[in-house]
Amino acid sequence: MAQFTDTDGALLSLLKQDSRASVTTLAAKLGVARATVQSRLERLQRNGTIRRFTIELSREAEVDVVKAVMLIELQGSMARSIISALGRIPDIVDLHSTNGAWDLVAQIETTSLPKFDRVLRDVREIKGVLNSETCLLLNQA
Repeated sequence: MAQFTDTDGALLSLLKQDSRASVTTLAAKLGVARATVQSRLERLQRNGTIRRFTIELSREAEVDVVKAVMLIELQGSMARSIISALGRIPDIVDLHSTNGAWDLVAQIETTSLPKFDRVLRDVREIKGVLNSETCLLLNQA
């Protein structure tokens, strides 16, 4: 488990607000040297705390995004290899283990129905995936 300092926590908080903020801007807001921010960013990426930098789109910009959740049942002895394979599918933007009848919940976001269909096929073809159920997300309530 990674050890975080108060500065690490504050840096992560700033990045959640704006992942495009420059190192210089982050350093100024944190009251530390630019080199300190750069080295902490590199360490947080290296140890896996920061997996990727991304953007959050407005509702208007997401009109053409196909979103869904997929419930996945696994063959238990293959869980690690299945999770690894799912992590290589770029349209799976989030993956959670869960309790109950399903083993995993995958959040899917893609730009077209044919691409969405391909993601479903790719998941179902992974050795050890026993069953799945997918729900399209139609409208944010």
